[in-house]
Amino acid sequence: MCGIVGYVGKEPCAEILIDGLRRLEYRGYDSAGTAIMENAKTRILRSEGKLSNLAKLIGESKPTGTVGIGHTRWATHGRPTEQNAHPHKYGRVSVVHNGIIENHATLRATLQGAGHKFASETDTEIVAHLVDDELNAGHDPVQAVLRALKRVEGAYAICVLCDGVADQIVAARRDAPLILGVGDGENYVASDIPAILSRTRDMIFLGERELAVVRRDGIKVMDLDGNPLDRKPTRIVWDAMMAEKGGHKHFMLKEIFEQPRAVTDTIRERVSPSTGDAFIDGFELDVKKLRSITIVACGTSYHAGVVGQFLIEALARIPVEVDLGSEFRYRDPLVGPEDLLITISQSGETADTLAALREAKKKGCRVLSVCNVVGSTISRESDGVLYTHAGPEIGVASTKAFTTQLAAMVVIAIYLGRRSGTLSEEAGKELVKDLLQIPNQMKEVLDHSATVNVISRRYSIARDFLFLGRGINYPIALEGALKLKEISYIHAEGYAAGEMKHGPIALIDEHMPVVVLAPRGSHYDKIINNLAEVRARAGKVIAIASRGDPEIGAIADDLIQIPDVRPELQPLLTVLPLQLLAYQVADLRGTDVDQPRNLAKSVTVE
Repeated sequence: MCGIVGYVGKEPCAEILIDGLRRLEYRGYDSAGTAIMENAKTRILRSEGKLSNLAKLIGESKPTGTVGIGHTRWATHGRPTEQNAHPHKYGRVSVVHNGIIENHATLRATLQGAGHKFASETDTEIVAHLVDDELNAGHDPVQAVLRALKRVEGAYAICVLCDGVADQIVAARRDAPLILGVGDGENYVASDIPAILSRTRDMIFLGERELAVVRRDGIKVMDLDGNPLDRKPTRIVWDAMMAEKGGHKHFMLKEIFEQPRAVTDTIRERVSPSTGDAFIDGFELDVKKLRSITIVACGTSYHAGVVGQFLIEALARIPVEVDLGSEFRYRDPLVGPEDLLITISQSGETADTLAALREAKKKGCRVLSVCNVVGSTISRESDGVLYTHAGPEIGVASTKAFTTQLAAMVVIAIYLGRRSGTLSEEAGKELVKDLLQIPNQMKEVLDHSATVNVISRRYSIARDFLFLGRGINYPIALEGALKLKEISYIHAEGYAAGEMKHGPIALIDEHMPVVVLAPRGSHYDKIINNLAEVRARAGKVIAIASRGDPEIGAIADDLIQIPDVRPELQPLLTVLPLQLLAYQVADLRGTDVDQPRNLAKSVTVE
């Protein structure tokens, strides 16, 4: 959830840390801080609020050390204050931490009973106290961290500096991501790739319950019992510029316009127009023996899962249930060896989704995951992975990660349909042919974004929005409402259009914009009836409709047209105007589009 960066090398590290934290600020922006080693002692600099406050403080303080750790925080335990900002120091030990120490209250009480004084409200500070105790007991820093972590329950990615040890960072992880960057005479630690991608492309993905000793001359990895492990670097092929704004006003806008490329990269070489089949690297399944499929995800990924339910049931005729990770893990789910679990997570580190995966595997369920981050925990613990190729997504509100997840669900549905025997070769060929045209059609929609800009100005002062969809576009209505409220702070609700008369219709009046997803398809006539019911109550109708529809333009107040495509692929187009609408309304209202309040990019804590 928060952002970590560390450096051991020859250069003064303050600017390296600030640059890395700036690239991670989307993960948390309540406070920030650094611990930089100078004369064999750490110097702590921290500030409340955005990273610019810390950058100013560092500019005035001018630290010169070449070893340091930094952190940008999204508050979990303790208020977003300077006092609670990381790094935390106790005795000789400075610590930054992502995650939650679940037994922090018990540990704090024990330490206080032994005479320890705490300076913050955070769970993180406890780690500094535990490690310092082990140093005082005569253990070296690596052993001190290993011993301290045996007392800790919960999730953590930590970096530790110890006074008196001037050239070493000790890093460890459990249920929270941590990456090691390999350089020439310098090495790095980070919680996400963009933080250090401008410095190195060679990354080691620290594994679950592993510890790394990071020095200028090399990196040693071991398990939490101290046994050495062999970890080879992975070469990252992302262009460093992919993590920059590329001339757009916000990362979110850049990422909206990257979607045709991202979807192309996701489906490329995974579908065959000559056979009408789809492929998932390294994963094979006896589909005819499957009893059921459960899709588990959270937030925007959950909406992709609901689209996946429509696709899989239609193309493969296998019963599908979609569940939230936070609910699935607590209800003793009825899954087993005859079932398949599909998890969807952009980061591959979503805590609730990861817990659901582990629960399903305990019950003998096979797991296929859709993920954007190679080497992430979910990807490593799954039986098969379909990696999306969205690249780094910096904006907190997901856009290109979502559409690549939708594309991945089409691939999975084709894969299952061909192997279940319900999707014929001929039908598969037609679907694949149409899928391969989708990126160009997405670009066509985005090229007409000026229409959405005009509509956005008309409705940016609205206090409430209603989004309606039917069938496979119902989850897109949910996603449109989520995007708008995430970044504009306007109250918005997404509904299945058939449910409008069961409550939401009471809200409709002349002040209520209603976004209706009405592309051609089997639900078209019913959607038109819903649209007429909105107009009869003076609601303002914004319709997303197929190009060439002669009827809907006379009913809607505002019309956004998309190419006429088969229903299975409509979500990849209907979502684009909703993303643009949310972005433009938020920008007009002056909100922080890339870093909306109270939200962070990857929810790696429960």
